Amino acid sequence: MAGSSQTTVLVTGAGGRTGQIVYKKLKEKRDQYIARGLVRSEESKQKIGGADDIFLGDIRNAESIVPAIQGTDALIILTSAVPQMKPGFDPTKGGRPEFYFDDGAYPEQVDWIGQKNQIDAAKAAGVKHIVLVGSMGGTNPNHPLNSLGNGNILVWKRKAEEYLSNSGVPYTIIRPGGLRDKEGGVRELIVGKDDELLQTETKTIPRADVAEVCVQVLNYEETKLKAFDLASKPEGAGEPTKDFKALFSQLTSRF
Repeated sequence: MAGSSQTTVLVTGAGGRTGQIVYKKLKEKRDQYIARGLVRSEESKQKIGGADDIFLGDIRNAESIVPAIQGTDALIILTSAVPQMKPGFDPTKGGRPEFYFDDGAYPEQVDWIGQKNQIDAAKAAGVKHIVLVGSMGGTNPNHPLNSLGNGNILVWKRKAEEYLSNSGVPYTIIRPGGLRDKEGGVRELIVGKDDELLQTETKTIPRADVAEVCVQVLNYEETKLKAFDLASKPEGAGEPTKDFKALFSQLTSRF
C-alpha cells in the first residue's frame, strides 16, 4: 500500500516566486506529498521543470482549472495580480513610480474572481483543506497598496479571504508582511492578527519562510479554521523557528 498515506496537494500560482518554492518543497517530501502545480502558460511550466504534474489553466476561467483540482486533498492558493511599473520612471529625478495592471489582470479579476473560482472548484471536488496566502494590510481600506494602479488589491484579497472563511471548507489564511528574497529557515517567525504587526519593526518575511509555513500548516489540525499574520524577526534576533506546533498553538483568530 505504498503511497496510500500521501497527501495530494495542488499549488496554484506555482510559477510565481513564492509558488515555485512551495512546489519544490512538496516535491522534496515525496513520502508525504504528491505535488501538483497550476500555471497559466507553457513558458511558466517549463520554467519550473515542465513535469507532468504541472497543469495549465487560467483561474479566471473556472472550467480550465477543474482537471488540476480533481482528486486533490489540499489546495494552496498563491495566485495574485501583479502590478507593472509604467516605463519612463527615473529614480534620479525623485518622485514615485506609477503602476498599472494589464487588461484582464486586475486584482478584481485575479484576486477575487480567480480565487473564488478556485475555492468553488475545490469545494465541488471535495478538497479537505484550502490554504490561501493573502497579505497583511487588509484591515485598512486606505492602505497604500490599494492605490497601486487603482487596483484596490488588498480590498479584493480580503473579499476572497472572507469568501473562503464562509465556504464550509476547512481553511488556513496566511497573511504575510512584506516579502523578501532572503534565505529561509534562519529567522524566528512571528504570528499576529488584525495587522497589529504593521505597527512594529517586524513586518517583513523571506518568501522561503512563507513557503515553509504553507507546507507546515498541512500537518497540524490547529491551523484549520484559522487566519493569521506572519512576519519574521531579523536574522540573529531570537531563535530560528523549528517547532511549528508551538508556533501554530498561538493562533486564535478565525478571520
